[in-house]
Amino acid sequence: MSDMLKKIEELYEKKERISQGGVIEKIKQQHAAGKMTARERITMLLEPDSFVEVGAFRVHKSRDFGMDKVEAPSDGVVTGYGSILGTLVFVYAQDFTVLGGSLGEVHADKICTIMDMALKMGAPIIGINDSGGARVQEGIDALSGFGNIFYRNTLASGVIPQISVIMGPCAGGAVYSPAITDFVFMVDHTSQMFITGPEVIKTVTNEEISKEALGGASVHASKSGVVHFRYPNEESCLQAIRQLIQFLPPNNKDDAMIVALNDDPNRQSSYLTEILPDSANKGYDMKAIISEIIDQGTFIEVHKDYAPNIIVGFAKMNSDTVGIVANQPKVLAGSLDVNASDKAARFIRFCDCFNIPILTLTDVPGYFPGVAQEHQGIIRHGAKLLYAYAEATVPKINVILRKAYGGAYIAMSSKHLGADLVLAWPTAEIAVMGPQGAANIIFRKEINNAENPEEMRAQKIKEYQENFSNPYVAAERGYVDNVIEPAMTRPYIISALEALKSKHEVRPKKKHGNIPL
Repeated sequence: MSDMLKKIEELYEKKERISQGGVIEKIKQQHAAGKMTARERITMLLEPDSFVEVGAFRVHKSRDFGMDKVEAPSDGVVTGYGSILGTLVFVYAQDFTVLGGSLGEVHADKICTIMDMALKMGAPIIGINDSGGARVQEGIDALSGFGNIFYRNTLASGVIPQISVIMGPCAGGAVYSPAITDFVFMVDHTSQMFITGPEVIKTVTNEEISKEALGGASVHASKSGVVHFRYPNEESCLQAIRQLIQFLPPNNKDDAMIVALNDDPNRQSSYLTEILPDSANKGYDMKAIISEIIDQGTFIEVHKDYAPNIIVGFAKMNSDTVGIVANQPKVLAGSLDVNASDKAARFIRFCDCFNIPILTLTDVPGYFPGVAQEHQGIIRHGAKLLYAYAEATVPKINVILRKAYGGAYIAMSSKHLGADLVLAWPTAEIAVMGPQGAANIIFRKEINNAENPEEMRAQKIKEYQENFSNPYVAAERGYVDNVIEPAMTRPYIISALEALKSKHEVRPKKKHGNIPL
């Protein structure tokens, strides 16, 4: 055998050892816990045979605490690039079978290297987190590694899409990298996120709680809002990431993938004529309206379990990606509260970063009242929504379906915040407040002095409705551009999206604004 063949054989042996990851016992434990290994996850995520590994031969440099005798293939993280449905993506996956996926200096440097490459190439980066946290044996060098990752997350924000996938423990400082990224995915029962674990909490506050109840997928998807998507197993989670990539541009200069869906852009929907209840105080499912106007079956809801009184997500319209923000009348009557404001504002800012047009569907009675909301800072949080819409320079289209009252009318992509086109259904009620409240204020004397106050109140409410609770006063003043038949909603929106593709809006030069965080 020639010297070259011997060296090639040696190369294959080294690669085989590296690709195995941890010892067989560790791999079996990983599988027994319902989890895949790092390389299995990457294989399922990317197109077959498209993964190119970077930094496979790197190992830690630690010599303290017996680490000089510890073998750690790829230093516990697999990094590289590949493709998803023809889109170049960069990926890293922590390997829990190697030192518990703990992060040390070299481990972090490998992640930073792949993040730098993604930024240079203008491609999305996907990080799969499954780690015991900082590698204690490496001390401050491990903490330095976390800081270097956070810094790159921030530099990449708004330049390339960043997706974090939690597929195991993610604790302490490690949670802040996912928190900075655009979208966080979690898997039920096998992944947790928390700053301090149950043991520390019990010691400090004497509270007892399990890891799952403290930082499981359900908690973060519905209560904290940290997580945007949750799935029952790793397979469905990885498939969902592949689907999301189809809706995102690779960077802030390129367009999202165009998927030819052959759904007639001029398709009308008679169902929309019938969907609104006769009573303005009755709820209905806004998602039914969304499904009627988008390219059929393309809606991906973001933050589904969090602040369900507002809906945000991506869809295709005439095969192009659009971001949708819509009030949900079946939850809290579609009113805006602290969490809904945060949820919508963040989504709007993502769309604006990546040049995704924003379609708003408005049916909002106002900001949700109450002492708790005021004390939680509805003023500050509600201002985020105003700021996000006003700041966005992408095409902004608003369709007012029913209620649009007071400050919430302004907040939901009104002309006053820079909407390019505002359409309204004939059922739209655009006013300072609802007819009952307005009548009680405006006609207080007449009502109180009437022989039959209740009859007079009903008469004045009806009078207010006829004169002001309609779209025509706003249309007369130019705050609504057109009043349309509900059945024609899809054709009107698609026509507007086409007309607005060349939109260019210049804002005052500044380093950045100061959003009321």
